[in-house]
This record gives sequence, C-alpha cells and structure tokens, in this order.
Amino acid sequence: MENELRTVRKLNKGWKFFYEGPENDISFPDLPERSAEDWEEVTVPHDWAVEGPFDREHDLQKLEIFEDGVKKEKNHTGRTGGLPTAGTGWYYRELNVPRKVVESSQNRVFLEFDGIMSNSTVFVNGQQVGGRPYGYSSFALEISKQLKKEGSQELLIKAAPEFLSSRWYPGAGLYREVRLMIHGPLHVNRNGVYPAVVEISNSRARLETRLEIKNNLQQPQKINIKTIILDDKQRPAAETKIGDQKIETGVHVLTLNQEIKNPVRWDIDNPHLYKMIVLLEKKGEPVDRYDVNFGVRQTEFEARKGFFLNGSRVKLKGVCLHHDNGPLGAAVYKRALKRKLQKLKDMGCNAVRTSHNPPSPELLELCDELGFLVIDEAFDEWNSGKLKNGYHKYFQKWARKDLRDMVKRDRCHPSVIMWSIGNEIREQGEKEGRETAQFLTDICRRHDPHRPVTAGFNQASEAMKNGLAEVVDIVGWNYECSSYEKYHAEHPDWIMYGSETESTLSSRGVYFFPAEERKEPQKHSSLQMSSYDLEATSWGYIPDREFKAQEECPYMLGEFVWTGFDYLGEPTPYYSEWPSRSSYFGIFDLCGLPKDRYYLYRSHWTDKPTLHLLPHWNWPGKEGEKVPVFCYTGYPEVELFLNGRSLGSRKKDSSGLLSRYRLMWEDVVYEPGTLRAIAYDQEGQKMAEAKKETSGPPAKVTLAPERAVINGSREELGYIQFQIKDEQSNLCPRADSRVTFRVQGPARIKAVGNGNPATTEPFISDSRKAFRGRGVLIIQATGKQGVIKISAEARGLTSGQTEVLSLKL
Repeated sequence: MENELRTVRKLNKGWKFFYEGPENDISFPDLPERSAEDWEEVTVPHDWAVEGPFDREHDLQKLEIFEDGVKKEKNHTGRTGGLPTAGTGWYYRELNVPRKVVESSQNRVFLEFDGIMSNSTVFVNGQQVGGRPYGYSSFALEISKQLKKEGSQELLIKAAPEFLSSRWYPGAGLYREVRLMIHGPLHVNRNGVYPAVVEISNSRARLETRLEIKNNLQQPQKINIKTIILDDKQRPAAETKIGDQKIETGVHVLTLNQEIKNPVRWDIDNPHLYKMIVLLEKKGEPVDRYDVNFGVRQTEFEARKGFFLNGSRVKLKGVCLHHDNGPLGAAVYKRALKRKLQKLKDMGCNAVRTSHNPPSPELLELCDELGFLVIDEAFDEWNSGKLKNGYHKYFQKWARKDLRDMVKRDRCHPSVIMWSIGNEIREQGEKEGRETAQFLTDICRRHDPHRPVTAGFNQASEAMKNGLAEVVDIVGWNYECSSYEKYHAEHPDWIMYGSETESTLSSRGVYFFPAEERKEPQKHSSLQMSSYDLEATSWGYIPDREFKAQEECPYMLGEFVWTGFDYLGEPTPYYSEWPSRSSYFGIFDLCGLPKDRYYLYRSHWTDKPTLHLLPHWNWPGKEGEKVPVFCYTGYPEVELFLNGRSLGSRKKDSSGLLSRYRLMWEDVVYEPGTLRAIAYDQEGQKMAEAKKETSGPPAKVTLAPERAVINGSREELGYIQFQIKDEQSNLCPRADSRVTFRVQGPARIKAVGNGNPATTEPFISDSRKAFRGRGVLIIQATGKQGVIKISAEARGLTSGQTEVLSLKL
C-alpha cells in the first residue's frame, strides 16, 4: 500500500545472505567485513534451509517412544525434515529512504516483519534496534532515529534458529514478508483499527470500531476523523465523520459507532468483504490514511446444538495445517497457499486450524477471500517445555506480547472464529496450567471480547480435574472421539469439538496386504505406509471412527483432521529410519497431489459426484491371489466389474463401521486387465463410471499444467504435474523414472517434488524421479509476459511438452 500519506513498501529484492552455520556465531559488526563472494543474492521471502542438503545429522536427537507397550529411547531422525535449519544466517541490504523523509524530524519510519525464523536481531546503520525470539510473531521496529542524514542506509538482520527448538520443520531466516513503512507524526497505530460487529440483522449491521491514534508531537492536536466503508465493488456502504477530536501526546483510543444498511454477510459460500478507510485530517489537510478489510457475520456456539454461522448450522469440516509449502519450504508464497485452500475447498473442507502457531497474514487473507473458518493458534509450549530450546525459554518474557500482537493483527479477519492459546501443553495436569490458561485467555478477551478462546487438550482427565478446561470458552479434544458422549454427559454446558483427529497414515499410491484396521502401524522396508487408509498412530484412529462420532454427537462443533497436507518433519512412525524425513498424515502428499483418502473425505463431506477406486491394478506376481478393492463414493450403489465380469454390487451398510463409509470387495482374485466401477442412483440408473487399467511398460512423460494462464508477476508460481504413462496413456503406478525439465520463456524452475516422504533428492533441482508414476514441477514467473515452454525428458521415454501463458492479470 502506498499513498501520499502513508508508504508501505515490500522489501523483496536487493538482499544478500550469508550462512555462518550451526557452530559459529560471528557477532556484529565484524560480519560486513567479509568478502563479497561470501554473500549470496536472494529474494525475500527466503528459507535458507530448504536448499539442503538433506542429512540425518542435521536434526539427530534422542526420543522416548513406546513400542509394544515398552518405553524405549531411540535416535530420532528427520524430526525437523533433516534440513539445516539451525545456525546463524545474516541478511544485508541497503534501504532506500527518501531524502526528505530522513531530513524531517516529523516523519516516522518503521520496518515491519511478518516473521523471522528465529531469535532475530535487527541492526540499522550499525545500531541494534530490536528483534524477536519467536519465529512466528509479526512485529514492527521504529528506525527513525537510526537513519543517517547522508549516505546509504544499511540494514543487517541476524537469524539464529536453535537445534532442538521445534517438533516439525520450522524453516529458517526471512521466510515471510519484510516491509518499510513511513508515515507522519500523527497517525493510526499499526493494527490500530478494529471494526467489531455487535449487532446484525437483514436491514442493518451496527459496528463499534476501535481506533488507536498516535500523536508523536509535543503538543495535543485537534483533528477530524473520517471513515468510509466500501463494499466488494468499491461502492460506498457507510460513512462517519467526527470533528475537533483532541488527541493528546501518546496513544489515544476511541470508539466509533457505525452502521451499514442492508449488509451483505460474510459466509462460507459468499465471502463478502468490506473495506474501511480511516482518514485523519488536521486543519482541513489529510495527515494519515489507514485501510483494513473486514466482514459482517454472526457466529453462535451452542453446547447442545453446535456451531451457527449467520443463523445456519455449520459442521466444522476442518484440517490442521503446518506452515511449510512442501518443496518450497517455509517461505511464504500466496499462490502456494491459495492452491492448498482451493484443493481443500473442493474436498468439502470449510475450516483450518493453524497448527501450532500464528499463521502468515497471507493465509488469513485467503481464508477471508475463499470462505474458510479459522482457529488461530498461538503456542505449542507454555512454561513447561517439550524441547530443550522450545518456546518455554521465552514464555515468561514474551508470551503476553506475542499473543497480544497475534490477536491485534488478526482480529479484523472474518474467517477467524476462535483464538487457540495452546496445543497439548504440558501443564494440563498442573495447578499453574489453569493459572496460565486464565492469563492467556484474559489477554485474548482484552484485545478482542467478541471471539471465544479455545485450546487443544490431549490429557482430558487432567485438564478437567484441575479446571483448566473450564477456563477456556470452547474445549478442543485431541483424539477423543470415543469419549465425546461421556464428556458431554458429564459437562452438558461445555461447547466441544475435535481439535485434532485421526492421524491416519498413508503414502500416495502405495498398498500393503492384508488390508485391515490396525491399532499399531505396520512398518515396511520401503519406509512407506499403505493407502488403504486403515492404519493410524497408536494415539489416533481411522477417519471412519470420527465420521461416526460426529454423526452421533450433533452437539460437537466438528473436527480438524491431522493433517490436510503432508509436511516436512515428524516422519511418524519411522522415527529412526532415515531417509524418512516428512510426514505421512496428510490427505494430500507433500507436493499437493491427493491421496486416496481425499476421495473418502470428499464422498463424506460433500454432495459432489465422487467415484474413486483403489488400489491400482498392476500386481505382477499376484495372479490368482486376493487383492481387496475399495470404492470411495457418494453414490448409493456401485457395481464392480473385472474384465467385463460382474463381481457384484455394494451399498453402504451402517451396521458395520467400514461398510458405513466405504464399499469393499475383499475377495477379488487378481488378474491383469480392467477393473471398472459403475455407480447407480436410487432408481438404479447409471450415473458414473470409474476404472483402473493394468498398464504396460512406461513409454512416455506427460505434462499437465494446473493453470494454463498465470500472472506474470515475480511472486507468481505455476504448478505442472508430470506423469509416466504407457503407450495407451495409462498411468504407470509403479514407475520411478527420473525426469529432467527445461523451461523457456518468462519463467524459471523454482522447485520439484514427487510426494515421496523417504528420499533425500533435493527440491531445488531441474530433475526429479517420479514417485508412483507422478510428481510436480513448480515454476516461478520472471515479471514478463509471454509463452512459457516446458519440456520433460526421461531416458527411454517419449518426452513431454506443454505451454503456460504468462500475462499481467
């Protein structure tokens, strides 16, 4: 945002980076004396660790786990992705601050950071101006006094992530946006506008807007305040004027009463956004302008009926999301986040829990725009640590500020419906746990009295016994679907939901026999998990159990599945088996390709036509043996055929757990050929057809862009899926050919991936092996328009070509 009153400029380009490594810590001011060749030119957002290399030594640690009921200490590898996140990294650039700004004593200049991973220190012209230990917190630092009157302005940033500081891949460095902000001495404070909807009907919405105005001048000032509310078509919806408002030196807080006539409500299916423009005028001249988007909507949480949005009951069909973007690492790209949310939306997902930290602003902007509900989560640790160098080291000093800043930053987002103060914190059974929960809850309520506070509990009896669960407004249960009825009977006035559910494990396109539900996951030498969706962690369970519990407990608000996407780190159950280095929990794999489980959720969460068969039909050596066949569908009846012979029809049967949500043919005798499913409606009319073919040997590489036209801006990404197919264009589901890519035109290769959780192949490369016949190439636009030509080659296979158009959109 840039206007004549306030400048907010992204600092994406012009950065130089130096990685000192995990065992060295050269302190300022010695570092800038290093030779020029030591510094790498980078663009921010930048995650230094994702470039690798992968190495088990990067995060090798001891972990206590239970195996066969016995507690054991083992080497834990890949917990944070096996990537070099720990160490010291330095970022340097010159700041272009207009001369008239520097020469004026009236102007205020700030640096804004959406997050630095982590333990950051910021220097301007050799002077330390601040920093933040928590890598997920957004913050701003005033640098007005550090600017030089003459010469260039130098910015140096140190990030020093520690070993044993995260339970998943955190990324490293300036992984989120950095901005330069300039405004006058009389201005609206950062995150200082909060339009809260306090009353709503079809004819009007009444707002109480909280304004924080800062006066840096020595004398009180009289100003006029004008607010303009625009609808999503930029048409005026409301306007307010206040004249001769006296603003004392310092921060002045006031509340404006406003009204929007005939409001359009923000909803999941119609995410309508308003914009509020706040103008400050002094002696008839404008001195500041502040814009903020918001939505008009009504939420209700009832202990016996569930969640209501704008008067309509909505079941939360949510997923938990970690913050990394797979092959892109933790660096924030809005297109990558939008792609995730669009895929989730198609599956029927309507909610996201930001596990277990404040998200990037871009994620919440997209949730506002696309119609998602959000649980905005703050912490994974309080005072009691899970890791040696976790957040507990900073909790006493920083928790109040970190939580306050999160709430103030995010409270205008209509997508946010709850504040979560913690996940599975260690103090659930301790007296100080209740006290800490009250402390954090009070902070949330002080800065936003209009949203409920929640937390995710995995020690239910302890949290209830010491009163911790009573402190929050809404109780989140992690992996407690078998106890919902019991907890509701004991506490009928509590509002509850499944804050973390399932933890089902699978690798895309991989199947093991027998296909049966297991209480403990079965490990394999391939370091993969079966995609029959019947295995979960020891603390988790398969999706069907949560489906049933939610159906039978209408008072539950809904669930948040662990997890929507695979993520780097936490390679459960392969704690010690390198090179397993990313999770198996996702409904989508690490590069965003759907696993079979996607269709199970889609068939249950939506009314969209869904008909999906599994497994693949390439089983050499299993001729004459039984291969179970499952079908995930929303249709009432499906008939299965093998090479034209009917194997019978199936209908969902609520008398059994699996048969309630899946159609199964468990005694199919394998023979190569065509497996075909035909779906019928209630009247027996054919509605859809799906099939699996036994493929021949790999013959060609095919390319399929997910979008044929992309925005030509340098921040834009394009995703191109590649597949290995036979002569008849059937997917080869076991193929692992190495594919090499070439990109011509206004784009470059950004990253590659294939969804394999157990490989050390680099993401930053021009080639990638297929995993189960598939993978993804990610390209980045260069800022120019034109045709992007992409080719893919693999030894012995016919190459593939495609084109993507880059335009100014």
